[in-house]
Amino acid sequence: MIDTHSHIYLSKFDEDRDEVNARAVEAGVKAIMMPAIDFDSISQMEKLSHPELQFYKMAGIHPCDVPEVLPEELEQKLLDFCGQDDFYGVGETGLDYYWSTERVEQQKQSFRLHCEVAKEVQKPVIIHNRESTEDVLDIVEEEQDGSLKGIWHCFNGSVDEGKRAIDLGLYLGIGGVATFKNAGVDKTVAQLPLDKMMLETDAPYLSPTPKRGKRNEPAFMKFTAQKLAELFDLSLEEIDQRTTKIASQLFGLEL
Repeated sequence: MIDTHSHIYLSKFDEDRDEVNARAVEAGVKAIMMPAIDFDSISQMEKLSHPELQFYKMAGIHPCDVPEVLPEELEQKLLDFCGQDDFYGVGETGLDYYWSTERVEQQKQSFRLHCEVAKEVQKPVIIHNRESTEDVLDIVEEEQDGSLKGIWHCFNGSVDEGKRAIDLGLYLGIGGVATFKNAGVDKTVAQLPLDKMMLETDAPYLSPTPKRGKRNEPAFMKFTAQKLAELFDLSLEEIDQRTTKIASQLFGLEL
């Protein structure tokens, strides 16, 4: 399995990262994609290694970390990082109207810059969306010139929103929310094409049932995979193979 969205580099794992990684391997995780929160994230990512796990870096500014005034060099800095061979995606970026609507225009400007960079370096953009679905999809539609590809991270939209995202060239990141009993995401996911989905954790956040409320970690992705297996009436092995193939193709991995 590939965890396509994990902040395993954060300090919340500093005390037991070796054990966390060992549990990931035991659960069948082979690779961990690491979206950035800000540029400081990158130095934290570069410290990680494990003989049985592959760690893949990305660069970007989380919408909640977008400054009041975007630095002039932001696009060039993104290009400098994301253009390197050992960076595999652009983000995470996107919009978040849950925590604050004070910097909506700055978030939109930053999101557009990330999309432009993603097109230029031909790597997927990782999209955070919280209470901002219409604006997110509108911007993707405006930016889509046939070359933009990406992931709607932590997909929790409606069937129509999911179909629109797919039509716009996005894949759907399926994480712990799909296992929540009353969220309704599972019913939506079941009506969308599996070949446009990939697994993720968003560790240390959004732990799946039955680990909800605890710190999330890559090993817990198996619970989300099991949920997909139930929804699509497939074996866990089939879910693993299909989602791994999709993620490998999108990120250009050779596993």
